[in-house]
Amino acid sequence: MIVREYEKDEITVHKTPIMLMGGIVAISLALTASVSFGLFERQSVPAEARAAAGIKPAAERTLQFFDEADGTVRVEDGASAEVLARFTTGQGGFIRATVRSLVHQRRIRGEGPSVPFTLTRWENDTLTLSDPVTGRSVEVSSFGPDNRAIYNNLLPPKAETR
Repeated sequence: MIVREYEKDEITVHKTPIMLMGGIVAISLALTASVSFGLFERQSVPAEARAAAGIKPAAERTLQFFDEADGTVRVEDGASAEVLARFTTGQGGFIRATVRSLVHQRRIRGEGPSVPFTLTRWENDTLTLSDPVTGRSVEVSSFGPDNRAIYNNLLPPKAETR
């Protein structure tokens, strides 16, 4: 077996990649600090942005979500108790996740499922699922067109809205 000994100057690290990485870190820190100090605006809060733009609800529906014994999630209209959809095990993962996060906030506050959630389609065609009990909401439109379509199907068609 041949063992090679390396000289001190044989292993080198080029300075350019290290300087570039340091520059990226410095720029990231500078941008973060500039937002913190108010030089750049922070990300807008959707409810505040809608209020400032005067965007009003185009359609609303109250929704109740129920877990059935076989793992199915049943979605009902909060006013009429009409069954709007059923998602069996392996289906409706996005609905399960969003509702689970809102229900968790209710449980923390010791609230039950008596008050339905509100699904709102706004005039700019975005969707919001909100909990009137906790004041929390999920901007459903932020999660892509497929997930948005799942919730959009729970609202009345646009022709029937006010």
